[in-house]
Amino acid sequence: MSALTSSHPIEVHPTGRTSLRLSGRAVALFLIVCAVMLLGIAPLRGYMDERGQLADLHRQAVALEARNAKLQTQIDRLTDEAYLERIARGCLGMVDPGETAFVLVPMHGTPRSPVC
Repeated sequence: MSALTSSHPIEVHPTGRTSLRLSGRAVALFLIVCAVMLLGIAPLRGYMDERGQLADLHRQAVALEARNAKLQTQIDRLTDEAYLERIARGCLGMVDPGETAFVLVPMHGTPRSPVC
């Protein structure tokens, strides 16, 4: 088929312009495509929001796991008798029966308290 005998919806006006006529099917197809695109926006937005929340929850889980590890280390230290004795002697000034406690006071000032 040649370009002159084809039945395309393109018309040539006497002024030399070409115009494109849209058939009813083309308009209906265009409207359906637009409707599908508009209906797909809400689920896509929801999906992206859920992915963001999942990433936030993952970051929180990592932070909580690190905090749990730190607390477990502290639990392990507090169940060690040697550590507890060191804390009791240094921070609380406790002594075993029969021992004498001495406090060293600097010449100028008050004694330094241990960091507990």
